[in-house]
Amino acid sequence: MLATSLDPLAITALDPLGWARAQMALTLMFHIVLVPLGVSWAFMTLIANYRALKHHDRDALMLAQRWSKYMAVTFAVGAVTGTVLSFEFGLLWPRFMDQWGEAFGVPFAFEGIFFFTEAIFIAIYIYGWRRLTPWTHFWSGVPIVVAGIFGSISVVAANAWMNAPAGFTTGSDGSVVAVDPVRVIFNDSMPLQAAHMLVAAYLVGGFLVASVYATAMLRGRTDRYHRSAFLISFSVAAVAAPIQMGVGDSLARWVYDNQPVKFAAIELVPTTSSDVPETLLGRLDADGTVSGGIPIPGLASWLSDPSTGRATVVQGLDTVPPDARPTVGQVNIVHLSWDVMVGLGTLLFLLAAWYGLTWLFRRRMPRSRLFLVAAATSGVLAVIAMEAGWIVTEVGRQPWIVYGLMKVEDAVTGNTGVWLSFIVIALVYLAVGITTVLVLRAMSRRFRRAGGFVDHDAPYAPSEPPTPSVPEQEEVR
Repeated sequence: MLATSLDPLAITALDPLGWARAQMALTLMFHIVLVPLGVSWAFMTLIANYRALKHHDRDALMLAQRWSKYMAVTFAVGAVTGTVLSFEFGLLWPRFMDQWGEAFGVPFAFEGIFFFTEAIFIAIYIYGWRRLTPWTHFWSGVPIVVAGIFGSISVVAANAWMNAPAGFTTGSDGSVVAVDPVRVIFNDSMPLQAAHMLVAAYLVGGFLVASVYATAMLRGRTDRYHRSAFLISFSVAAVAAPIQMGVGDSLARWVYDNQPVKFAAIELVPTTSSDVPETLLGRLDADGTVSGGIPIPGLASWLSDPSTGRATVVQGLDTVPPDARPTVGQVNIVHLSWDVMVGLGTLLFLLAAWYGLTWLFRRRMPRSRLFLVAAATSGVLAVIAMEAGWIVTEVGRQPWIVYGLMKVEDAVTGNTGVWLSFIVIALVYLAVGITTVLVLRAMSRRFRRAGGFVDHDAPYAPSEPPTPSVPEQEEVR
């Protein structure tokens, strides 16, 4: 009996719930990094393409061509990792899909349409560099941007439905018997949650691309090509940063009104009260008290509803039974993730403000090394902030997979071998991640060695070089 209890296989096979959560978290955290690039990179490529055509800018034209090839690589990797996620819903959460699949699957049907549209036009845009006229080629890239936006919104709509389920009718056995697709997609959480993710895609994508060129500029590559790449990508992120602050504030108030338990976890509020402090860092202890951190008196109440200020009442975790709220550990994860998201988001906003004010008053980007160092780290910081935001969304909803209707423990597979698929997926994703980075770096080195356009790769050039004419006197000879 002791040997059995110490058997590693027996230990790892005990609880499929923990392993299913871990696998879903791993695949989501990997895939979500590719989403901002899929949504925003095409837009930034079109900005470079437009500048090239409008102002006869050869550097911008070369930039657009190279970005389109990077974009194709990240899109292909995103397609693979996104497909894995689709299978995981059925493999890891079969009871959830069995009961709610008819409603939950509606947004994914539309996402599939937008995905294939995006894939088709990416192919047209890349192969059209030497096969289409310049402006026709430019306009062939517009559907990529549009499809990326609506594809992202479709996926977020499915997640938003889990936070605010609507648009379905259930029978006596609890199964879905009728679905209203419009209400499923446009559920109460969808508008703000979709806007938050969409703006985040442009913010994270812009900072991520700009950080690469900021690093290159720190290494001495300050030519016009690198400056143009930095200006386009960083400007996109800088415009998105203040918008995201406003959208995020509105979404937080929606959570306060509609998911009070999640809001209590965000703000570390164990009991219902007014004049609730905003606690920076800190933690919830097992006895229900808050320890550590830096409390700012009354700020959480004031931010929740400025009209009533510090008198605003914030519901506590104790308003629902223990089995209907996050555990103490989950509360601490949610609160820390919230602090990370807001803290890093504020730093990125200040960096964007530095850039914007310098451009406004001096008509140029900041030239100090400190700014470039900050810009070089902005990509990683933006990704961490985005990951932290999704942790707040998903862990804060615990223990519910469908808010108020189905718990996670009731949705998970009964297969006790999930630990094995977790290990396989982790290894596969590690290999995919390393390969993607190596491929992008190899492409970058090849582009740098080329230094510019070559005859066989020049955009908008003839497919075949013209045949030189032979002088008449040589023909006579």
